[in-house]
Amino acid sequence: MISQETDPPATLDDVKGWFPKVDQLLFTWFLERQERGGQSGDLVELGSYLGKSAILMGRHRREGETFTVCDLFDSEAPDDSNQAEMKGSYSTLTRQAFEANYRAFHDTLPEIVQGPTSLILDHVQPGTCRFVHVDASHLYEHVHGDIRAARAMLPPEGIVVCDDYRSEHTPGVAAAVWESVAVDGLRPICVTTQKLYGTWGDAAAVQDELLDWLAGRDDAWHETQQVAGRRLVRVKGKSAARSKPNDVKGLKDRLAKSEKRLARAEEGLARARKELESVRNSVSFKIGRSATAVPRALRRDR
Repeated sequence: MISQETDPPATLDDVKGWFPKVDQLLFTWFLERQERGGQSGDLVELGSYLGKSAILMGRHRREGETFTVCDLFDSEAPDDSNQAEMKGSYSTLTRQAFEANYRAFHDTLPEIVQGPTSLILDHVQPGTCRFVHVDASHLYEHVHGDIRAARAMLPPEGIVVCDDYRSEHTPGVAAAVWESVAVDGLRPICVTTQKLYGTWGDAAAVQDELLDWLAGRDDAWHETQQVAGRRLVRVKGKSAARSKPNDVKGLKDRLAKSEKRLARAEEGLARARKELESVRNSVSFKIGRSATAVPRALRRDR
């Protein structure tokens, strides 16, 4: 890993953080779909760590749009539970490190709100956004408030992405997310191992387009399930080896393995033939001895 303090990252992979390739693909697809459809609006990220997902989102900020990032960074948390969470999981996070990473890919920084995410509605007007990424605290009360804020900032057709909706160490996130689905009208579009993508608008129409796109991908696996009477798309990334079946090196490796298996099979067949021939010779010898032994016995009886 490249040092976050001395060497600016050259690629997104160089930025420390949790942002799987499949989610990078989906962020790009959702944002580009909005752009193709002429949907305008601001972008918001609640919780940014060292900027990995923010860097990707920033690539999709168009002229006239605002990208706002809200994070405590190295500020004091508003309550003891949140402060303990910050010390335990994000002790190395600083605003300076975030800004250095972001500037390695963009000329200008996003609008930065350094403080608890409960402040976001003081800086972003209701109904002005098209894409909100919720990835801040893992505590139920905070996530519940962040999703409520996302609903206020988004029009019905907007997209919200909730991180850590199923991780065993973040049950508070799971409780807040699925409560929003069950009670507050959030409609899941798709899920990955790490994130849930949803809308308060027409999820089915987005799913139809998403499934068409996924059908042509060889780097993502997907299936559909029914959850509480609604369709849900499940998406997973494929490894490079599995996603490139026509890769020359991969084919050569498979051919070499097949040739080794064939050679072992031929050796086994040769041993079996040799053993069979030995058995046949032994049987023929014993039959021959038996045939000559009987007349001698008969001659002795006479």
